[in-house]
Amino acid sequence: MTPHPRPAGLAPEAPAPGAEHPAARPMPPLDAWMYRDQNSGTICLTWCLVAWFQGAPPSLPELRGRVLRRWGHHERLSLTPGTPGAAPDAWPEWTPGPDFDAGHHVVASTAPDGLEARAAQLLAQPLGPARPPWQLHLLPTDEGFALLLRTHHALLDGVSAITLLRALLDAPAPAVPGPRARPAGRAEPPRLGPVRALADLLPRARPLPFHGPVDSRRAVGWSRVPLAEVSTARDALPSGRASANAVFLAATAGALRAAGAIGRLPWLPGVCAMVPVDVRDGDGPVVLGNHYATVRVPLPAHEDPRRRLAAVDGFTRRAEFKRRARAQALLVASRPRKHGPLGDALGRYANSPLYSSLLCSSVATHADGLGIGPSRLVGIGGLPPLGPERALAVTMFLHDAHAVVAAVTDHGHQALAARLPSLIREEIHAMRP
Repeated sequence: MTPHPRPAGLAPEAPAPGAEHPAARPMPPLDAWMYRDQNSGTICLTWCLVAWFQGAPPSLPELRGRVLRRWGHHERLSLTPGTPGAAPDAWPEWTPGPDFDAGHHVVASTAPDGLEARAAQLLAQPLGPARPPWQLHLLPTDEGFALLLRTHHALLDGVSAITLLRALLDAPAPAVPGPRARPAGRAEPPRLGPVRALADLLPRARPLPFHGPVDSRRAVGWSRVPLAEVSTARDALPSGRASANAVFLAATAGALRAAGAIGRLPWLPGVCAMVPVDVRDGDGPVVLGNHYATVRVPLPAHEDPRRRLAAVDGFTRRAEFKRRARAQALLVASRPRKHGPLGDALGRYANSPLYSSLLCSSVATHADGLGIGPSRLVGIGGLPPLGPERALAVTMFLHDAHAVVAAVTDHGHQALAARLPSLIREEIHAMRP
């Protein structure tokens, strides 16, 4: 394969031209945990990033050529998962491939029942084990077209997907300094103290009324929120400007309350969101893969939207919030590459509704003016996988003038997926001063 220039801000991953491709190597623990979860009942660890464009779509050969030029050098996108000797208890491995098959990975799709229905269908389909687990779909829309990146979560996290999307598009804005992978030799973050470590293991979350085994199909709903509304809500606190993430989490808490989805005695604490926190450093190139940890954030059920916002913003602004995520990531990365009864039991517990009530994730592109030729990127949305017993995940992805709020449920709770994004927008509107 002909080498291509590396886009600025991306870490070099491919071997030098003519170099032998490396052999299979053990997955990092976070990759391995998600790869093993793929076979847990009806769980499918595929997730999707949807990008909407206004304007005429590129032809399929043009898109494939663009992907080959701008993504073809990334070894991460050539990795195929597997287990040595197909042993069920063996530690899984990544095997680099020699070729980048744009014809397989970049495909044209149709959406006869609408983009939401097609996204839900692709979200529920596992990616085959014989090839690198990702695909880019070109889909028609009423305003232009959409690109849907479908990937196994063991391969890419949300920051990786946004990084790839920016590298694929034209006229990127200057990169905003952001989190990067931690270089070797850096001082380690402080480890969790015994009390905090124990507290992070205790069951603090309340199972919601719809928790239980999820079915094999998915339902998706999304709503576009003007970024101006999010920005105004951030100014609702007299103590200072809140983060966009706090606005999203507080609005989600209010939406769950409005939907009657937080169970009985809604004034009691106990609804917890599992929030992914990027643990990359702020210098050096972006490294693809999974570089995050999750922190449980209590979602208050107060009736007053600004009181909810103050509670969430106060929790997420604490100095130890980021340190807790980094300490957790360090702990996970240092585990021995083997399976055991205790580790497997802890993995099942961390996926249960007793540990967290739902997943909430927000990501921003930190860019505008992106596009493909004359077609402009106008919005992005994230569709994460569901847990074995948690039938709800909610995201907010920010780009340009809009934030896209999306909800994913199993098919048995499709009414909640359709309703929740609009309720979250109403709650954001209600926070405004």
